[in-house]
Amino acid sequence: MEAIGAGIAAIGNTPLVRLRKVVPGGAAEVWVKLEGGNPTGSYKDRMAISVLNAALERGDVSPGDTVVEFTGGSTGTALAFVSGVLGLKFTAVFSDAFSKSKQQAMEAFGAEVLVEKSVDGAITHELAERMRLRAHALADQPGHYYADQFGSPDVRTGYQTMGREIAEALDGDIDVVCAGVGTGGALMGSLDGMREMGVAPHVVALEPSQSPLLTTGRSGGHKVEGIAVFPDPPFLDRSQVSEVRMVNQERAFEMCRKLAREEGVFGGGSTGLNVCAAIELAIELGPGKRVVTFNCDSGAKYLGGPIYSPSQHG
Repeated sequence: MEAIGAGIAAIGNTPLVRLRKVVPGGAAEVWVKLEGGNPTGSYKDRMAISVLNAALERGDVSPGDTVVEFTGGSTGTALAFVSGVLGLKFTAVFSDAFSKSKQQAMEAFGAEVLVEKSVDGAITHELAERMRLRAHALADQPGHYYADQFGSPDVRTGYQTMGREIAEALDGDIDVVCAGVGTGGALMGSLDGMREMGVAPHVVALEPSQSPLLTTGRSGGHKVEGIAVFPDPPFLDRSQVSEVRMVNQERAFEMCRKLAREEGVFGGGSTGLNVCAAIELAIELGPGKRVVTFNCDSGAKYLGGPIYSPSQHG
């Protein structure tokens, strides 16, 4: 059997921690799954190994072929990492609206990165469409395979392990799960895993108030990378969602800084968004309940952007 890169074995089994300093007294418990502990610092590693292993097993892709995806960087870094380990090449369609460090990370894992220009650094549906069309055109070439992070059923399957790990760590005692929605794969996949363990929490989907696609259908430019791009997220099953909430991105970014300084939890904008909403829910639920959310990726990916740059905040 051909040897597989050691990093694959490090995917998953990340810590689950309870926040204490940023959660007020008299509130429910808030627990955060620290997915920054995965090899590329993101829960996207779970998705990437699921998608590419399944593609290889079906014969949809072969060693030496080129995997293609359009990405804000976290998915691309995970696909670059797993592609390299599995003997595949990877080309990312990226944009300057996302962190430069993410481009560097993809390139470090051997990816070719093609950059689409944004308007004033804003993440918009129009930008995503340009990126998608460029990726599809590349994937139509011989020897190329479109990973399809926005459609492959193997995406949702990849996150089931996260849900099972959470359910096991908390002995199934979970009242609410909340998370920002990009494709919806992480939220719904983790919920699948929890339900396999007999756990059925209430589910709250989140989005930045600057782009309230789920609540109003209106798209707007925002800077919370990885979420709120598509009006109808491909994996989001609204019948399983109890509620959709908006969080202002500036509040989310301030929470990122607070988490780093007070809790030692280092994350990106989606993590700040998740924790803001989790604390709101915890206050509403009160003592004796549990809210779970995700630290989606490491804050190291965002050091050059608006969250941690001193010039962007006081």
